[in-house]
Amino acid sequence: MSHLEPSSLLVIACGALAREIEWLKRSNAWHNMSVKCLDAELHNRPEKIPARLEALIAENHQHFDRVFVAYGDCGTSGGIDKVLERWGIERLPGDHCYSFYATEARFNALFEEEPGTFYLTDFLARHFDRLVVRGLKLDRHPQLLQEFFGHYQRVVYLAQQDDEQLQLAARRAADYLGLRFETLKTGMGELGQHLEKQVLNFQRGNGVHHAAH
Repeated sequence: MSHLEPSSLLVIACGALAREIEWLKRSNAWHNMSVKCLDAELHNRPEKIPARLEALIAENHQHFDRVFVAYGDCGTSGGIDKVLERWGIERLPGDHCYSFYATEARFNALFEEEPGTFYLTDFLARHFDRLVVRGLKLDRHPQLLQEFFGHYQRVVYLAQQDDEQLQLAARRAADYLGLRFETLKTGMGELGQHLEKQVLNFQRGNGVHHAAH
């Protein structure tokens, strides 16, 4: 087997998590961890995620000792899990990145409080126009706004950073959608813990050393 490093862990992540994962990698000096990302715009077409994910695993798994996937289910209705079962690869727990940013217990409480909640993260606040407005063609077909968002009641911004510009961007997004706005400062939530567990297990020699089809 060829390696990028003497021992190496590949994290395949959603592009929406790339900035945070790279920050965690640098901050924790996880030198044996490499990161490759799929385009975050796939969240608008979740049915395409499993095939794209499997192609990236097939392309890279022989070059690493272990692969881990930094995705939730992400609207694929179990499609991601079917791919990972074939390859013997683990992923982040939970249905969405919102749940591990907020923590599962807090996310469940938010859902129980108001099921009609649209969630923003730093990434989505930063790229709202590209991913939501233009991504869903709301700029060209404003009548779709009610169709896509008519059942939502509020926007909850799960803030990884305490950033005034991102707060303003998130509030503008809520105003555009015509929804009430709330902020919850989460930091990295449980993302760092989940990745640290993978890195430590890998370094201790636990788990699978290389993914095999």
